[in-house]
Amino acid sequence: MSASRLVCFDLGGVLVRICRSWEEGCRAAGVDMDRPWSPEDSGGAHHKIVGAYTIGELDDAAFFDSLESLAGGVYTAAEFRRIHDAWIIGEYPGAERVVRDLAGAGHALACLSNTNAAHWRTMLEWPTLRGLHHRHASHEMGLAKPDPAIFAEFTARRAVEPGAILYFDDLPENVDTADRAGWDAVLIDHAGDTAGQIRRAITARGLI
Repeated sequence: MSASRLVCFDLGGVLVRICRSWEEGCRAAGVDMDRPWSPEDSGGAHHKIVGAYTIGELDDAAFFDSLESLAGGVYTAAEFRRIHDAWIIGEYPGAERVVRDLAGAGHALACLSNTNAAHWRTMLEWPTLRGLHHRHASHEMGLAKPDPAIFAEFTARRAVEPGAILYFDDLPENVDTADRAGWDAVLIDHAGDTAGQIRRAITARGLI
């Protein structure tokens, strides 16, 4: 077995199954979407509001109120909250087991996630996240991927050499930035068996 590593995971699309579209989120929340508005109609304003929430510039109430205002009341703040709550579906099958196996092999485990306060509170109660030694969230760091600054900040906080980090993410732009930072970055297909993909990567590197 190779020397111990710091193994870092993105959450959504890697350890946690999430909705991938407005339509999927509405269906998961049981919210009627046969209305004359969607995030695509906002000319990028929806993305900016979500981005501000992701780096902690908005609290929960301000976030949902801002979305209601953006939608002109077509969807209420309460409905946006329902969709938001339904967005994180649950842990991927096998995710907890692969985290447990890595910890048992003596590796330090972490996450680096673009998330927000509401989702974070929910996910911290899940077994897979409880199995991680270090948990880093964008809304607490004031930074978000793929900004290179968040990868540098993570490395500084963990006091580890970039080459010692094995990182899993489902977005190519995040993998590319991590790779340029010197991390051993692996792209995960969120639509496939994510735990199986992680296990193949760590086995190939002799980590278990």
